[in-house]
Amino acid sequence: MTLELAYLQLKYQLEILYETRESSKIANMVMEHITGISRMDRLLQKDLKLTHEQRKILDTKTNRLLNSEPVQYVIGEAWFANKLFQVNSSVLIPRPETEELIDWVLKDNPEKNLKKVLDIGTGSGCIPITLKTNLPNSAVMSIDISSEALTIAQNNAIDHDVNIDLRQIDFLDESNWHDLPLFDCIVSNPPYIKDSEKTTLSKHVIKYEPSIALFVSDEDPLIFYRKIALLGKQHLEKSGTIYLEINQTLGKEVIELFQEYGYQTELRKDLMENDRMVKAMHTSI
Repeated sequence: MTLELAYLQLKYQLEILYETRESSKIANMVMEHITGISRMDRLLQKDLKLTHEQRKILDTKTNRLLNSEPVQYVIGEAWFANKLFQVNSSVLIPRPETEELIDWVLKDNPEKNLKKVLDIGTGSGCIPITLKTNLPNSAVMSIDISSEALTIAQNNAIDHDVNIDLRQIDFLDESNWHDLPLFDCIVSNPPYIKDSEKTTLSKHVIKYEPSIALFVSDEDPLIFYRKIALLGKQHLEKSGTIYLEINQTLGKEVIELFQEYGYQTELRKDLMENDRMVKAMHTSI
């Protein structure tokens, strides 16, 4: 089977699940992953044939894709902030909105003088690794309840040659906070999708991405934000700042929560014009 035929066959199969443009994008990602040949180079070598081993791999990955598994998990990698990260079903697939959150942190700190940064909810490590890459003199700590996620994050830290202090901590248990130092900055993309909103999500998300990193109960959807606000009162320097990704339907509620704890707040929209990010500035003396 030639490279061109393999690509076209995969693209047509994927059109059962995706629109044509998305099917083409996914097929190109898979073909490049299997062959190591870029889309442009494959056009120049379209008569080149897949090896027997490559055909077997393609068949396996095609079956996974047709079962609605996200392509990032199928190929085991995802792009974030122009860097390639290892991913599997133990971690969320990095999103563009989270890149916007990191961009906000970095633009607010052009002098790169943050001494200690805490990331809550490590996942793939895309947030702490990107921060450390851009803030090489900062000590970056990142915590997660999942040992599987921390393993992926450690692999990514090694791949990108950065040193992150990764710790397995159940953040919601306040007794685990005692050993944490003071931080200049806290960043988090915590679970914020309400259980009742599951029906609005695609099968790709519901079936494969880790629910522990996505969902909170309708009874207390702001639980992580409340804990982060409290942590900040105890472990944030007087001039410190918190940056958070939020549920687009709960911007007002998150702002009010942090204001009740005495923070100065700012709500920001993402590129899709959804309320997506909050900055909370420590005001205690």
